[in-house]
Amino acid sequence: MLFRPREWALFTQPRAVVGYVVTLVAVDVLLAVVGLCTTVLRAEELLTAAAVVASGAVCVEAMRRLGMPQGMVRDLLGTWWIPVVLLLPPLYALLTPIPLYLLMQYRIQRAVVFRRVFSAAVVALAGFSASTVFHALVPGPVVLLDGVAGAAGGSALISGEGIGAAVLCAVLFTVCNTVLIAGALRLSVPEEPRRTTVWDSESLLLDAVEVCVGLIVSVLCALSLLLLLVVLPPVLLLQRSLLFQQLQTAARTDPKTGLLNAVAWERVAKTELARALRTGCPLAVLIVDIDHFKKVNDTHGHLIGDQVLLGVATALNHQLRQYDVVGRFGGEEFVVLLPGADMAEACRVAERLRTRVGRTALPVNDTTVTVTVSIGVALLRVHGRDLLELMAAADLALYRAKDSGRDRVCLPVAKAVGIPVRSANDPPAEARGS
Repeated sequence: MLFRPREWALFTQPRAVVGYVVTLVAVDVLLAVVGLCTTVLRAEELLTAAAVVASGAVCVEAMRRLGMPQGMVRDLLGTWWIPVVLLLPPLYALLTPIPLYLLMQYRIQRAVVFRRVFSAAVVALAGFSASTVFHALVPGPVVLLDGVAGAAGGSALISGEGIGAAVLCAVLFTVCNTVLIAGALRLSVPEEPRRTTVWDSESLLLDAVEVCVGLIVSVLCALSLLLLLVVLPPVLLLQRSLLFQQLQTAARTDPKTGLLNAVAWERVAKTELARALRTGCPLAVLIVDIDHFKKVNDTHGHLIGDQVLLGVATALNHQLRQYDVVGRFGGEEFVVLLPGADMAEACRVAERLRTRVGRTALPVNDTTVTVTVSIGVALLRVHGRDLLELMAAADLALYRAKDSGRDRVCLPVAKAVGIPVRSANDPPAEARGS
């Protein structure tokens, strides 16, 4: 298995992603080789790098004890990358991520290897770029060991000019890191809008916090390495708070799609249903099922099947309003709650979802995978007055869609009004008769 590259997880990705990852890693390796040949290693710089990496290792161990949520995780390790970027030659920015990401791989969570390598390569390249710019703006050594300058110009970081350049380059590091990650996300899901989760307001706030804390650590580290012992506890507390919030979110989220899991969706749906009954507003429930999903898994493997699930989830999410509630019900089924949607609006939304998913093509090696969905629709007060009745009615409608040939939207028989409700694909005249 080790010597069959085509079976590695990386090579199940789209070709653009494979090229992107390989290119990034190759550039990092080349820069590291050149840096090792051209950089003079000094004892005080090695000691500073070791102290910063040791502090980062303490944070990694703290993450292991608290536990790590699934999916994309935000941490405060940038707090330790920024001092390396500012205080040490660019070579160290390429090398210091290696031990910490190895520690994360073997102490916290065995992630897919190419993703872990890619994350380290992104941090290394972003750090190298920012460090190169900083040392061009502020020439000369900036490392202070126990308050004593290692060479002339050693206090440059804590001068006005040095602080300005440090802020600029810390921001540059964060921007480069984000852009490189966004590039990989864009290539892996070409249909996804340009604005992804790496650009949302919460992520930007966390980036700002990370830059500020990283600059504080850099200044204290420049004054004395012993001050790392003072700054480490508050950094650990910040990181603990951040991870605890993500763990709470993960408890509500399906790890494969990022949507609400069944329990969390049901909780939100019951709240919306009670509000609709109280105010007299309409409401609809959709059950969306991927047609012949088992065939996708059997033909292309479960990794591709997981990508199909994510692609369908993304397509659904991007076609819904902000206050619609979408979740993964289990297997290849999704559930959607449409507050304020009457029969016409619910059928229109369901048809839009069906069409949009049918246009999604997932690149797999030399071919593409396309799927269709069948959708069952149920209306509050027409097909039921509580969530259990609505889900049962939508499920019956879904079976009607499958029995009718799949890739269609159907409604159940509206027993409450005694009139059969036709498929959304039936002629408009019959639909109006509903």
